[in-house]
Amino acid sequence: MRIAKLAGGLALAVLLHFVGTRLLPSFPQRVDVFLVVVVLSALDGNTFSAVLFGLLAGLVQDTLAGGNFGLFGFADTAVAYAMARLSQRLVIQRATGVFAVVSFASLLQQVMLAALAFLLLPNPPLPDPLAMLEQAAAKALACGVLGMVAYGLTGRFRVAVEARRRGRMGRLRLG
Repeated sequence: MRIAKLAGGLALAVLLHFVGTRLLPSFPQRVDVFLVVVVLSALDGNTFSAVLFGLLAGLVQDTLAGGNFGLFGFADTAVAYAMARLSQRLVIQRATGVFAVVSFASLLQQVMLAALAFLLLPNPPLPDPLAMLEQAAAKALACGVLGMVAYGLTGRFRVAVEARRRGRMGRLRLG
């Protein structure tokens, strides 16, 4: 069941990426839907599955981005591990906590991508630091809001499914 949820989340991220890119070509620079799915999956605290899913989601993102292959794979793997370890130490039950964690993960990923590009690429592009900081803050805010909304919607869905299951079980006992 867990694998089906992760595959569904990754498929939804791919779909949102395609639709967002189609509507707004600069969508991947503004929102990272793959990172949101990776962080939400890492919130259960299982570091091994978080690392594997982070690697898979990052490599899918590298494939779709068409850029330097492996940067997102490496960065998403490290971020997934860090968020799984963080969720083992913290109790995150509110949507505002998810907002903070996803925003932090977005900033961490962007710092790692910049460091990897600087260390591994022969001639890395060096943007204006102030513009890069502004873009990183805007992307962290957008990812945090998307993560908070997704967490809230999945929580409501879980409650509705559980209520329906209880209702069905009650009817079965009466009959």
